[in-house]
Amino acid sequence: MTDELVMVAQTCEKQRENAMKLGLLTGYSGAKAGLPIDKVLEAESLGFDSVWTAEAYGSDAVSPAAWILAKTTKIKVGTAIMQMPARTPAMTAMTAMTLNELSGGRFLLGLGPSGPQVVEGWHGVPYGKPMTRTKEYIAIIRQILERKGPLEFQGEMYQIPLTGEGSTGLGKPLKSILHGDPSMKIYTANITPAGLRTSAEAADGVFPIWMNPERFDVLEGDLNEGFAKTGNSKDLSSFDVAPFVTVNENDDLEAARMPVKHMMALYIGGMGARSKNFYNDYAKRLGFEEAAVTIQDLYLDGKKAEAANAVPDELVDACALVGPADRIKDRLQLWKEAGKNNQVGSMLLSANAEVKTLRMIAETVL
Repeated sequence: MTDELVMVAQTCEKQRENAMKLGLLTGYSGAKAGLPIDKVLEAESLGFDSVWTAEAYGSDAVSPAAWILAKTTKIKVGTAIMQMPARTPAMTAMTAMTLNELSGGRFLLGLGPSGPQVVEGWHGVPYGKPMTRTKEYIAIIRQILERKGPLEFQGEMYQIPLTGEGSTGLGKPLKSILHGDPSMKIYTANITPAGLRTSAEAADGVFPIWMNPERFDVLEGDLNEGFAKTGNSKDLSSFDVAPFVTVNENDDLEAARMPVKHMMALYIGGMGARSKNFYNDYAKRLGFEEAAVTIQDLYLDGKKAEAANAVPDELVDACALVGPADRIKDRLQLWKEAGKNNQVGSMLLSANAEVKTLRMIAETVL
């Protein structure tokens, strides 16, 4: 191979490395558990980088991740997210190390604090301080993965070994028998300013539930503050901003928007109390303050259909890929541009998209 061809090959490889990646979101179960394995295998064949499972208060995120890893050979599989209050940091590290080892290094660990309604209403543990928990939780996991010594940690939320009131006094520092991979990527789900700062400081990537690729300023300042806390040892070139992107191809644009409107109404209007709804606050920061107030008022008054109708078309169009194929292709150009600028590392697409749509997006992006 000539020097010129070598340079071309190296340039192409570098472009592939820097290109925005695609992921697939399987979500959590309804009344019955199931996985879109055919779509997962299609995504793997199309060159998708990752597939992600989820949990709320039904199916868990780990069992489906293990199932998918066993059914695939190349695609990475992650959790978006595992609820931190539901598991000790050590248990999460054990699970992550096991799945990573058995899959040949294909596991990605996604964590999140969940919300007080689920944490205290379902798991029956105090919600506490979510950002303090996140930092301590990740620090403990990284210590376990690195195996530089037996695990010892004394923080506000976690004390290992446990001493003092309620303990037997017999706990001893232990080192993981299984050798973990210290380079395993850890993501957090955050959209609050404090959450974004925490993710940039402590994690390798963040999941914004929605994102407008033309409004990176909504995230940028807080991410940069978090990077600064590391001594600027991190920046967007090494940090994966991985937004969830709902996809709905339909020649009828309004019909394509409606499922997204219902989902956004649920989160903006009903995911949390009136005084503590992170998604409502996020919609306001995206520029839809008046609409966010209206949606919440209608939803909490039991007017869910009216709340969905109050979701602006502009909000749906900004954060989702909806409408005819050509319209989706046009919108993808903005996402690709954000990818080139390291403002989006991975687009995580909803698995309810049709296979033909996933193929079209892969052809446009990859």
